[in-house]
Amino acid sequence: MTRLIRYVLYDILRNKVVITYALFLFVVSFSLFQLEENESKAILSLLNIVLIVVPLIGMIFTTIHYYNSYEFIELMLSQPLSRKRILLSEFTGVAVSLLCAFAFGVGVPVLIFSFNDTGFALLIAGGALTLIFTSIAFLASVKSRDKARGIGFTLLLWFYFALIYDGLVLLVLFSFSDYPMEKFTLLLSALNPIDLARISIMLKMDVSALMGYTGALYKNFFGTGAGMLFTGSIMLLWIILPLWWAVTAFNKKDM
Repeated sequence: MTRLIRYVLYDILRNKVVITYALFLFVVSFSLFQLEENESKAILSLLNIVLIVVPLIGMIFTTIHYYNSYEFIELMLSQPLSRKRILLSEFTGVAVSLLCAFAFGVGVPVLIFSFNDTGFALLIAGGALTLIFTSIAFLASVKSRDKARGIGFTLLLWFYFALIYDGLVLLVLFSFSDYPMEKFTLLLSALNPIDLARISIMLKMDVSALMGYTGALYKNFFGTGAGMLFTGSIMLLWIILPLWWAVTAFNKKDM
């Protein structure tokens, strides 16, 4: 398994898309810190980019890589290797390569210009989102045999998590504003990893006025130790559950 991971990782790290992704994040991050005198404003601008770009690239690149590696996966299945080991090796190779690109593109500028709790929280959130949406993309790819359908489905998922979800939450909250919705809102926040990442970072920045209804309502909860544990646990579930589901489906799939 280790040898297979090294092969996948070596192959992906030479990919022009990963290199371009890392350079794009680096140029944008470095430029924001140079243009903004206020470190917090630069982090806030960078946060908005990370919450959109990281899930998008993670899902699209993972999906395309899976379908392009289909023949290689079939070849590996003819070897004395379990399906679980093959898929986990692919996931590890893709995830580590995207994490390396993110660490270079965002991590280096943040460590230079914003080496504090807020910068560290941004790096943790970006890394978690990379793993989460790589896991979701593997699930979508395994479930769909057709490449075009798989890519379309991942784009639809990204569009939902990044753009549609918050609008639906606001619609529900305002429609039932006469009822106590605090606990229900907490549940809604857990259903979107992008929302959780945004809330956790903005709490570190102490800009609750800019967080929107969901984050401001639960500032007292997410700012506590229990809230941080809750956020970390939910993020971990978002990584594990789609990957576990993908492995289960891959084991039953007729290649």
